[in-house]
Amino acid sequence: MFLTSYFSILLFLAFSIALSTIIFFLSFFITSKLDDAEKLTAYECGFNPFSDSRTEFDVKFYIIAILFIVFDLEISFLFPFSVCLDILPVVAIYCMLFFLFELTIGFYYA
Repeated sequence: MFLTSYFSILLFLAFSIALSTIIFFLSFFITSKLDDAEKLTAYECGFNPFSDSRTEFDVKFYIIAILFIVFDLEISFLFPFSVCLDILPVVAIYCMLFFLFELTIGFYYA
């Protein structure tokens, strides 16, 4: 009884594991493994690199990248809030306004 009710899921799982294994090994054996000089060079937006790719650069690039992720997460919190705005209590609206105020201050600081 237990096996018959979950047989289709077990069959789908076995099929997906077998197919993904076959695709993985086929891509490993079919592709060329010859590295040419063009493939081994550093890529900088289609231009030839101006200097060594291992040079240090300023930390503010990392900070801007982290802030970009934070502001993207703000949007992911804003969508569910806007969908159920009509059923939320007033406290939740004030919490979201406080959250948006904090993010505005962070954006101004950046």
